[in-house]
Amino acid sequence: MNRRRFRAALLLATALALGAASCGIQPASAGRGPGTITIDTANYPSTLDPGKQYDTDTYSVYRNIFDQLLRRNPKTNAVVPWLATKWQQTDPRTWRFTMRPGVTFSDGSPLTAEDAAYSISRILDKKFASQQYANFSVIDKATADGGDLVVHTSVPSPTLLSYLTTLSVVPKAYVQRVGDKQFAVKPIGSGPYLLQSATAGSEVVLAANPKWWGPAPQIRTAVFRAVPNVASRVADLQSRKVDLATTLTPDAADQIRRDPTLAILSTPTERVAYLAYNTIKGGATDDPRVRKAIAEAIDYDALIKNLQRGYAKPINSMATPLAFGYDKALPNNRHDPEDAKKLLQQAHAVGAKLVMATSPSFDPQVVQAIQGDLAAVGLQVEIQNSDQATYLKKVQDPSHEWGSIRFGKWSCSCLDSDGVIYPLFHTGEIWSSYSNPDFDKIVEQARETIDPAQRTKLYSQAFALLNQDLPGIGLFQAYAVYGANSRLQWTPDASESLFLDQMKVS
Repeated sequence: MNRRRFRAALLLATALALGAASCGIQPASAGRGPGTITIDTANYPSTLDPGKQYDTDTYSVYRNIFDQLLRRNPKTNAVVPWLATKWQQTDPRTWRFTMRPGVTFSDGSPLTAEDAAYSISRILDKKFASQQYANFSVIDKATADGGDLVVHTSVPSPTLLSYLTTLSVVPKAYVQRVGDKQFAVKPIGSGPYLLQSATAGSEVVLAANPKWWGPAPQIRTAVFRAVPNVASRVADLQSRKVDLATTLTPDAADQIRRDPTLAILSTPTERVAYLAYNTIKGGATDDPRVRKAIAEAIDYDALIKNLQRGYAKPINSMATPLAFGYDKALPNNRHDPEDAKKLLQQAHAVGAKLVMATSPSFDPQVVQAIQGDLAAVGLQVEIQNSDQATYLKKVQDPSHEWGSIRFGKWSCSCLDSDGVIYPLFHTGEIWSSYSNPDFDKIVEQARETIDPAQRTKLYSQAFALLNQDLPGIGLFQAYAVYGANSRLQWTPDASESLFLDQMKVS
């Protein structure tokens, strides 16, 4: 929606609100003051510990409680100072970050370089079992030197700064005193908001942190409500029960557009919608011929044109054009159901039963369309839909007993192929149910190569191997689709950052 239309919508919303008030009827949002926002998300946060999961509905909450070491400019995607005010590379494997002085956690204790170093070391501790380990594993150690954080990498790293935009700094003393389990329930951070209350499975309420070092945010209270059903999120928005609804489908967007006081806020993201195969304990998908048959059975154009309707773009691999290393020269996905049938016959897999793992976070129409495409070539697909926390726990289980294929949408918030294909497919990573030593060597080399041209060549090789082995299929570049009412002033970004301090409500 352009500014002129949104301004008109805002004026109409105001007129409607005044008219309702004059009739003695208050709009649903009337109980929310100018400093309060209510947000419907698809899932309750799987944790409030920023060292653990980093699915969208989880980090949308906790990244407001904690400050990140660095941030991105939401308009340009450039890495900008945050807790670290400046940095320099003192040698090919050593980085020094100057920490912002005078920052305190919400309990009043000072935030120091020691806390930043601990936040990194904690993720790297194998016993902690962080789902973010792959993103930071290039770091050999992190230490404090006076007011500076010093990061030593095992090899020269071209992606370190990108990943440090996702690092939330936690208070070392508090975490060690209360333990990881208690910290995940009652977190203390230095961010613009602090945890006011949490009702498990239902909602999280954040309040503005009076001790925050930055400018006082206009939003003083934020309520995140877990509403798995898309139709319910739309209804909440239409009734003015909420100000922002996330993770909407194109159908939901069409409904919202009919209300002149509501707007669709959308932007292309680095997030890739994908299918990942279980190539280790997937049953039929252990056979590469079956994996290729599945890839050829899917009608990608129909997914994008009929179901996404302007909120997706075609891709040719397990990344999007926003990611460094995306190879535009690769051929597009091929829809060839007749060849898919031949491959299944060759693999003696006609009629094979597959389990597809998914969650309410993902558009069920897309999942069902894929199920239909696979049925059309002779495969039986059972959809197993579980809440996001259960889904994540299942697919990250090292036993690899989560099914045959899974639907997902992946973003590393790093704008780099390393953050996609390394954690998803490198041998032994928590997300990977695939192993190829040749692929491992290429992506390991790519994450220690500084020269952009050489990295580009390496990723071309890596994507070529993935296209050959097919441990996963990139379906389309996903758009972030939000519904908002006229109270909200906010522009979404490619990294899907839901930073409340960048929002305003009337």
